[in-house]
Amino acid sequence: MKARDVMVSPVITVGEDETVRDLAKLLITKRISAVPVVDRAGKLVGIITEADLMRRTETETERPYSWWMHFFLGDQQIAADYVKSHATKVKDIMTRDVKTAAPDAPLCEIADLFEENQIKRVPVVTPNGDLVGLVSRANIIQAIATARPKLEMSLADAMIREKLTGELKKQKWAHVHRINATVTNGVVDLWGLVESDAERQAIRIAAEAIPGVAGVNDHLMREPASIY
Repeated sequence: MKARDVMVSPVITVGEDETVRDLAKLLITKRISAVPVVDRAGKLVGIITEADLMRRTETETERPYSWWMHFFLGDQQIAADYVKSHATKVKDIMTRDVKTAAPDAPLCEIADLFEENQIKRVPVVTPNGDLVGLVSRANIIQAIATARPKLEMSLADAMIREKLTGELKKQKWAHVHRINATVTNGVVDLWGLVESDAERQAIRIAAEAIPGVAGVNDHLMREPASIY
């Protein structure tokens, strides 16, 4: 299986000049834990996660430093932490050294990236720098869960996934950034979160309507109601 077979697409992104406050709102609204950062040309320039917002002056969670910590860490590290907790723009707190994968990268290579760099997600980028998807640890687990005798997507399976993704992208009711599909031997496995039973049923019907689909396994989960 390749990155293109399990990646989530399209990808929610944030501009490098957006404010940290707007970024926090985006993470909450879209119910995501990380987002790639793009420049004005739409090219990937960084990535930012919830962890980057844990030590912030707004919440009084910035890290305190004793005199001996100053001595141990040095001025450079403490200054960098100050930027992380006080900066107002995304570009100042994002991770710039982003590990990426090509659409045709084998999942074993992506798993290596996860392990070697202790990361949870990898943006999928074309040779010309276009961001086309995002592969997370969960997407690989989904592929394992739906693995059948041959863990390799045939051309027909790839076409089915492409047609389903294309159909859902056209529907305003489909929250595509929270939905993923894997296809093996014509069997579609649906993963992710939906906001209603109607959305869940519509996604299943969209999959069943694609020529070549031999069956649909619905693993979609209903978004829990907010208690606030």
